[in-house]
Amino acid sequence: MTSLLGLSTYAYFWRMSDRVPDPMSLDEAMRDAAAHDGVDLFQICDHLPLDSASDERLAAIRALADELGLALEVGTRGTDPAHLARYLHVAEALGATLVRSMWTSGDDQPDALETERRLRQALPAYEASGVTLALETYEVVATPDLVAVVRAIGSDHLGICLDPANTVARLEHPADVVAMTAPHVVNWHVKDSGFTRSPGWVGFQYTGVPIGTGVVDHDAVHTALDPDTRGINRVIEFWLPWQDAHAGAEAHPGETPAQTTTRIEAAWTEHTIEYIRSKES
Repeated sequence: MTSLLGLSTYAYFWRMSDRVPDPMSLDEAMRDAAAHDGVDLFQICDHLPLDSASDERLAAIRALADELGLALEVGTRGTDPAHLARYLHVAEALGATLVRSMWTSGDDQPDALETERRLRQALPAYEASGVTLALETYEVVATPDLVAVVRAIGSDHLGICLDPANTVARLEHPADVVAMTAPHVVNWHVKDSGFTRSPGWVGFQYTGVPIGTGVVDHDAVHTALDPDTRGINRVIEFWLPWQDAHAGAEAHPGETPAQTTTRIEAAWTEHTIEYIRSKES
């Protein structure tokens, strides 16, 4: 088995946003990702146009990915069976074998029993198609509850998308989350984060930081998951704050906040890829 290294649309969060004058399209982000040496995967995550994309548009995305040599994964939110069925169709159309989702979606916050019921309804179609559903660790849901549901269902096509940075807001230590979820992880969101004092020293801000400088121990996660042996793909994403006057970034002379933010986002992409490759050399 192999572990692909990929970029998520969350690595292009600001470059694809309407806060910049000329936002990247999905096609442009895919082309940029493919231009990075060692990147073989692109995860289209929480990209709302996929909710209603026509089959012709999905076919065009798949054709571009094939042209660029990129494998695709998709991501959405929620466990409503009808929505999960839609994203199974999206995955099949794109040739993706993994759909990342989340336990809740906005005001739709089912309890564990309802979530298990929904997943049992949705999963047979995933199993028949050979597509894996990965539920992400995050602060809204206690990690022990997430693990319990995955264990109770016991499907080879249901697992966990590990992001140990997310659950810090729930006062769950990243190392504890890794230990609890490791046997069930099928996808790894690779990023780092850290705390800084808020202005005036009242409270803290918890934001993304360049990988290797924050609270997430990349080496320990890698050891616990053994992604190469288990075929767990590693997907790079960021929590980069918007670089305004209060963000602490040093803008180049004449730069707008949008230019500073997108420049740093691109630099973090390069840095993260090189950091990960340095660990493998």
